[in-house]
Amino acid sequence: MKIRFVQTKELILTTHAGLATVGALLAHTKLTKRLDHSVIKEFESPYHTHADVMKSYIGLLCQGKSDFDHIEPFRQDDVFPICLQLRKVPSSPTLRQRLDAAAAAKQANWNSILLEESADLLRNINVPLTAVTAGNEQYLPLDIDVSPFDNSGTKKEGVSRTYKGVDGYAPIFAYLGQEGYGVNVELREGSVHCQKGTDSFLEQSIHYARRITDRKLLVRMDAGNDSLDNLRVCHRNPGTDYIIKVNLRKSPKEMWLNIAETKGIACEQREGKIEYVGAIEFQEKGFDQPLRQVFHVIKRTMSRDGQLFLMPDIEVHVYWTSLRCAPWRVIELYRDHGTSEQFHSEIKTDLDLERLPAGKFATNDLVLHTGLFAYNLLRIMGQESLREDDAPIRGNVKRRRIRTVIQNIVYMAARYVRHARNICLNFGSNSPWFRTARRLYLAFA
Repeated sequence: MKIRFVQTKELILTTHAGLATVGALLAHTKLTKRLDHSVIKEFESPYHTHADVMKSYIGLLCQGKSDFDHIEPFRQDDVFPICLQLRKVPSSPTLRQRLDAAAAAKQANWNSILLEESADLLRNINVPLTAVTAGNEQYLPLDIDVSPFDNSGTKKEGVSRTYKGVDGYAPIFAYLGQEGYGVNVELREGSVHCQKGTDSFLEQSIHYARRITDRKLLVRMDAGNDSLDNLRVCHRNPGTDYIIKVNLRKSPKEMWLNIAETKGIACEQREGKIEYVGAIEFQEKGFDQPLRQVFHVIKRTMSRDGQLFLMPDIEVHVYWTSLRCAPWRVIELYRDHGTSEQFHSEIKTDLDLERLPAGKFATNDLVLHTGLFAYNLLRIMGQESLREDDAPIRGNVKRRRIRTVIQNIVYMAARYVRHARNICLNFGSNSPWFRTARRLYLAFA
């Protein structure tokens, strides 16, 4: 049987009814007021307000669309501006030109506005933040890491060789809690060393985290950020502890094996494999308290299949830490830092932000800040959807992926009806995510 495709003016259908919840969350912020009061010389009395331009782009990103041209289909859409509470939807050239002008206007400072409003939103709606335990204390992880963006084959400003061996950018991110809410981001040229300016970025990230929570923070960074400057930042911020992996550089492995055999606790995992775990302390100039290093040394004299080695294979991991808990717990907490790679992946792929859309470096920096804001909106929706057992996709999950939120909650088909001064979105009787989507909207509207 052939299926007929027909089009009618009697029905107004939407494929993105979930944007209503995005608009409800935006209403909890002062984004509209602050953006419209910002001064951009080229647009002192714009036809499209600054807030309409920014919220339109946030609406695109919340659908996993980053290119400016993707705004065009929504200019004739009746539902898009109503969901996001817009007066007018801008064109693609308007969107591009306004973001270029805002990024160039330092006094407008849209990057800071987005980060501050995002942090305040997380605090105002009291999002649940899952802590980690170290000894008798509970800490909220503050994971900071660089993630290269592959922009090969482009001539965008700032694109250069990254440490991954591709041409692109090397932005740095900061995430809070085991849920991975974004608190700070900074776009960097691909060839910039990961530690350059990171102490300032760390200071800012702690500041934004403090806008969200007053609980103790646990900063986690990898070996590329092994610097005493980062330790000093943590020491001068009360309630901030840290685990930072040591870059061993040219430190002889035999030296650490000797320290481990002298001061560590040995555990024979199997024949020919011994692990040593322990900690050492020493005084460093410029610090009031002794600095602590936790070490994990593995000595192998035999392979898993019984092959003897001519020389022992030595593997060494060392961590700076201010925690006073057992060394093995410090190692476990650092391993959990690897979860932040998933957050990078969601921003790069689910929001389609790896290949940034603009040619100008400052504009792409603003786009990335907007992306972090949209990422938090979707993360809030995803975590709220887990509070009750009304979603068709269940299971023992602690965090819902951004792609799942976009595909199942944002991209919901509905019929748009306006009657008796009321607006209604009618969902089909077999819409599996209806109960969850309605609950999310009512939670924030």
